[in-house]
Amino acid sequence: MESTYYGNLIRSVIDNSNSNVWENAVLEWDIDDCEEDEDLKSSCICGKENLRYLYTIRNRINQNTLYPIGSSCIKKFARADMKEETTVREGMFKLLRAVKENEYISLSADLFSRKLLLALYEARAFSNAYNQYDGENDYQFLLKMFNKRDKDSITKRQRGKINAIILHSIKPYLMQQLAGKVKE
Repeated sequence: MESTYYGNLIRSVIDNSNSNVWENAVLEWDIDDCEEDEDLKSSCICGKENLRYLYTIRNRINQNTLYPIGSSCIKKFARADMKEETTVREGMFKLLRAVKENEYISLSADLFSRKLLLALYEARAFSNAYNQYDGENDYQFLLKMFNKRDKDSITKRQRGKINAIILHSIKPYLMQQLAGKVKE
């Protein structure tokens, strides 16, 4: 069955690309957007059912779009940049779920990664009024705390700052950016 799905993917991508060769056609596409289907009711363009993450990809040459496409199919493009972007986007949705469910959020590898922190920084999630809209110090601080091997060495004051950044910078950013992108 996997080969049928893969064949459907190849056909859809090539039909919507300028190139008729898979290896060249995949280079024409970028991730345009992502949504989360919490009920897993969506199906990929390849035919796979029960997708959680629904990507829209756009052809940068002819502006064609494909939707929904699952992260498994995105990985079949064999492009490191697209794989990294799916990891970051899915990490943001996972973090948003934890926020919505009022889970205690710590700076752990369960919810964070260096790439996710960098993506949040680049998206200006740490920039707000209390730091004069310059989030670099908060990003560097979180990165330093995340990189600590001995998490028990993080002081009470540092934990307080971590929590403040999560609650007052990351949470509002995720709520705003991902609003309407979660299908319930």
